[in-house]
Amino acid sequence: MKNRLINLINSKRSFLCIGLDSDINKIPNHIRDCDDPLFEFNKEIINFTCDYAVAYKLNLAFYERMGSGGWLSLEKTIDYLKSRGNFFTIADAKRGDIGNSARHYAQTFFDNLGFDAVTVNPYMGYDTVAPFLEYKEKCTILLALTSNPGANDFQMLNCCDKFLYEEVILQSSQWGSPEQIMYVMGATNPDFLAKARELVPGNFFLVPGVGAQGGDLQKVCNNGMNSECGLIVNSSRNIIYASESKDYGEKARKAAFDLQQQMMAILNNRQLLRHSR
Repeated sequence: MKNRLINLINSKRSFLCIGLDSDINKIPNHIRDCDDPLFEFNKEIINFTCDYAVAYKLNLAFYERMGSGGWLSLEKTIDYLKSRGNFFTIADAKRGDIGNSARHYAQTFFDNLGFDAVTVNPYMGYDTVAPFLEYKEKCTILLALTSNPGANDFQMLNCCDKFLYEEVILQSSQWGSPEQIMYVMGATNPDFLAKARELVPGNFFLVPGVGAQGGDLQKVCNNGMNSECGLIVNSSRNIIYASESKDYGEKARKAAFDLQQQMMAILNNRQLLRHSR
């Protein structure tokens, strides 16, 4: 899975992940009367941005709140992504429960829905993560240091002369290979990315917070990149809500293109791209 992601980054000249945090209250008015407005919105975003994104991340909260209809929108979206090409698909579910419950969550997202990766909260320990790691060809993305203000409440606590998030990374990195485990590292804390990179030099980071939350792409790359890129940078609101009008697809494409161009320049400057196609 890691090699597939590296190949996607090279072919797209991008490490952009687009978050389909599709809020029924924010999508354009003209599609709200469709039979399935969330799917129609997602489909348009995908059609206009798929040239620039290596990954799409679906935040489960926006679909679960809609009940069975929202779950159907989720299923249709993941199926549509598979029909449109080769993308790394992430279920942003933030699951974290013991034994049999975790196993059922893993089966839901990996077997039933066919996602490539799922976000998991590791703070209940190894047995809550192990069922996901049984899927050797999938990625488990562990929450390490998030981009919200409340991250300071626990993740930045001093623990054995290191921050708690560092201890989580150190211990969890022993549970599986860098091909299996990725980490969420928020863009709003770029200085801590360098330390995390020291702890896990070969793992990919999923980095939310660039754009609406104020994260800086260049700082993220300066602190978190490795020789394989090692980053998937997520942007949601700045892309999918670039317009509230009928041109929302075109405006999303322009926002995605602008980010992809910045990413391509960074990859070129660091000589991380293969130039033969």
